[in-house]
Amino acid sequence: MSSPSSSDGERPPSPVEARRVVVTHRLPLRAEPNPDAPHGFDFSLDTDALPLQLSRGLPRPVVFVGALPSAAASIPASEELAADLLERFSCSPVFLGAGLHKNFYDGFCKHYLWPMLHYLLPLGPFSGGGGGGLNNFKAELYRAYLTANTQYADRVYELLNPNEDLVFIHDYHLWALPTILRRKSPRARIGFFLHSPFPSSEVFRAIPAREDLLRALLNADLVGFHTYDYARHFLSACCRLLGVNSHTRHGNIGIDYFGRVVVVKILSVGVDMSQLRMVLSSPETAAKAKEIAAKFAGRKVLLGVDDIDLFKGIDLKLSAMEKLLESQKGLRGRVVLVQINNPARSPGRDIDAVRAEVKAMRDRINARFSLPGYDPIVLIDDPLTMHEKLAFYTSADICIVTAVRDGLNRIPYIYTACRQEGPLASGVAGAPRESAIVLSEFVGCSPSLSGAVRVNPWNVDDVADGMESALLLDVRDRQMRQEKHYKYVITHDIAYWGRSLDQDLLRAGEDHASMNILSVGFAMSSRIVVLGPNFQKLSPGDINPSYHRTCNRLILLDYDGTVMPEGVTVRYPSQELIRVLNELCSDPKNTVFVVSGRGKDELAEWLAPCERLGISAEHGYFTRWSRDSPWESPNLVIGLDWKSLVEPVMKHYTDVTDGSYIEAKETALVWHYEEADPDFGSCQAKDLQDHLLSVLAKEPVCVKSGHKIVEVNPQVRKHLKISRASFLDSYCYATLSSFGKRDRNPILVWVAISLSSMHRPRRKEQVSKFHR
Repeated sequence: MSSPSSSDGERPPSPVEARRVVVTHRLPLRAEPNPDAPHGFDFSLDTDALPLQLSRGLPRPVVFVGALPSAAASIPASEELAADLLERFSCSPVFLGAGLHKNFYDGFCKHYLWPMLHYLLPLGPFSGGGGGGLNNFKAELYRAYLTANTQYADRVYELLNPNEDLVFIHDYHLWALPTILRRKSPRARIGFFLHSPFPSSEVFRAIPAREDLLRALLNADLVGFHTYDYARHFLSACCRLLGVNSHTRHGNIGIDYFGRVVVVKILSVGVDMSQLRMVLSSPETAAKAKEIAAKFAGRKVLLGVDDIDLFKGIDLKLSAMEKLLESQKGLRGRVVLVQINNPARSPGRDIDAVRAEVKAMRDRINARFSLPGYDPIVLIDDPLTMHEKLAFYTSADICIVTAVRDGLNRIPYIYTACRQEGPLASGVAGAPRESAIVLSEFVGCSPSLSGAVRVNPWNVDDVADGMESALLLDVRDRQMRQEKHYKYVITHDIAYWGRSLDQDLLRAGEDHASMNILSVGFAMSSRIVVLGPNFQKLSPGDINPSYHRTCNRLILLDYDGTVMPEGVTVRYPSQELIRVLNELCSDPKNTVFVVSGRGKDELAEWLAPCERLGISAEHGYFTRWSRDSPWESPNLVIGLDWKSLVEPVMKHYTDVTDGSYIEAKETALVWHYEEADPDFGSCQAKDLQDHLLSVLAKEPVCVKSGHKIVEVNPQVRKHLKISRASFLDSYCYATLSSFGKRDRNPILVWVAISLSSMHRPRRKEQVSKFHR
């Protein structure tokens, strides 16, 4: 734990203009072998690269941080090359060794983390489709993952001016980066966007490093997701695993995390319209579109474009096509499915198995339904240029996406843009454009395309019916669907996404420069704690002299969450704690109190070995100054008849809420739900509070909610001077309210109060001064 300061270990900011630092797995570069080049390669910007597209809409200048292209991955680390690429292309390379990159990317990212995020649990030795337990968690691969993320953080830190720059981290490859970078630069403004699904908390909880990954995202200032479903799963995981809750204000979702508010952003990434328009307007695209139109003249073209992986559902798509041709004989010879397979991003036996299965299905279906000059399935396995691919989009009558799980999938967006702005391969110039989309309900773009025919990809009959429905749409219906989809695509392009993300991160980090922060924890458990502007950390050097100079000391110790850590099952104190309390009480200059909202009998039983210890129970309503002194309570006129109304209501909610229980105090009734399901418990607590407010509307009580509790207390009917015990208890609770919450280290907080009298405090003495 480091002390808060103005610099917090930061380097002095360099006098450069504010930049946007975009961090991705690979740099948006092409590398062509050239023996005569200084490092054996000619480098150029790759205009088709996703990182370059993701920077659209961000204010300039933009700096990219990432690994070299795979073709140039063997280049040894060279600061000369790094300086050259930064100067020419604003690209700062991370030099990962071949072995490290293989373990980091192929090992952990693609064969463990990526399948888990797509709901593929390692249930057996052949999980992952490739055999050998490919998506089993391996500690050495996770260490390689953290090492690689550390090297990315080192490169970002070299470039970073934390007071001016904004850092945008993309996707699960760099999931650990926010924590590592936050440790290096506590005031950095960090945004993280996850382009894959975030699974339900039941699946995410199966990851051994789950807390590390959650805290990493919470160490960012902004966390982005494509859909509300992914954000909801993230919020649920934070609540269930870390006890961290979210709130909504002015339409924005935020998570309170150690004094900071982490903004949760929901916005799907659009397409790069400027690049699409440039390619669509080229003669090469128009020529290819005419060629495709001539080749499939008189037939309806159904188009699928997918990466080769386990989750794209290509086999389900082909099975649905087979089912359609079986049931609708009139479509044979009139409908063709063109399936374009993109190159695999990572090698593996699972990828080879998918490719082999798709080819076998193609051969079988074509053998059943082929006619002279007609094959119902056209499989394109060779790489296509962008011109060729967009020509297919332009010419297709229907776009089909049957992924069983996908982060976003921009294929329908691209298809919509191409159908609207692409060259007319056939038809009348100036006529309204039309389209139809058959779309899996399990992909991220599904919520934004309301005109699509949504299908369950696991149900082959449902997909076949969806294909048939799309084929039977009349022209006007297809035009209306195209118009609706195009309006969304054009207004939510990738430039809009970048601008929105940039503005939200600016707002999320606007107070960073003035924050009073404390760095806490080690390695992946590290985080920063934001403190109040008047906070002053006390060191033993400050406390000890003052402690020894004071003749009279009042030491207040909160019980739950301070003396006893949160989350423990056994609530009574240990022998070691009893020894410490007795040692404090043995000093005649000390008056030691344990203060709590718990009942007096419970506290008296637990703390019975402490003869000279004072207890303030039930939020100060009952007080005793030592074990043998009588309990005191303020002379307040209160009635307790309301308990007969509250008890049956609370009992009903206890019966229907597993993990909840009732705590009966002399002056209050408390319903606890800290051991209940977090989501269900919160809903039940809100309903219980509303129910009690209705039942007790005319009763002299106060119904309030707290941390995992709903409490009913009496209202005071007669205004009397508040007792000193109540005053001290209230003060202590105000002081300790921010400590001892779940997911925080147990903290022993002690409050020393100098009294006006130089003698041992008595009941009528006044408190004159507080020392925190």
